[in-house]
Amino acid sequence: MEFFCYHRDRTGSLPLRRELLERHWSYMDQYEKELIARGPTFVPGGDAPSGSVHIVDVPDPAAARAFAFDEPGYQSGVYRDVLLLRWRNMLGRTMWDFPGGRTGGNRYLVLGLGTVPATASATDLAVPPGEDELIAYGPLLSDDGSTWLGTAALVRAPDADTARTVLTVDGYADVEVHDWEFGGRR
Repeated sequence: MEFFCYHRDRTGSLPLRRELLERHWSYMDQYEKELIARGPTFVPGGDAPSGSVHIVDVPDPAAARAFAFDEPGYQSGVYRDVLLLRWRNMLGRTMWDFPGGRTGGNRYLVLGLGTVPATASATDLAVPPGEDELIAYGPLLSDDGSTWLGTAALVRAPDADTARTVLTVDGYADVEVHDWEFGGRR
């Protein structure tokens, strides 16, 4: 089962985040084969991290919760909250298979959050045009996979406004766009 995990940094946690970086990477190294994508998000217009994205394929929701909440930064108080939802890999590849490679161009996390209650019809279930610029793409789902809760995409685009267009913006309660880059040791 694939899960989208977004740890959002607590204000003022950057020194602790830096102190724990090697522990974080060592923890993630244990999931090397299960990771579909990973990497930090950044504060708007800056180079300070604002969060950490991980898309992982694990056996079940309990394993996903263990992955998210046993992470050293979470255990030490780096993060203010965690968004953890089932996800479906519509591209069928990992970020390392992205034809555009690790570098070159701006990268973004585009996160479309569905309405509450989730009574609206699902939006953006098909891969949009411009697949060559998509690093990862898929719907966010309930634990049992039956309810659409939104869509998450990692995309290469010239700017945040262009990245936002990967989703049908009026189909969501909110659409967030975060600067993002490939993470990990690779």
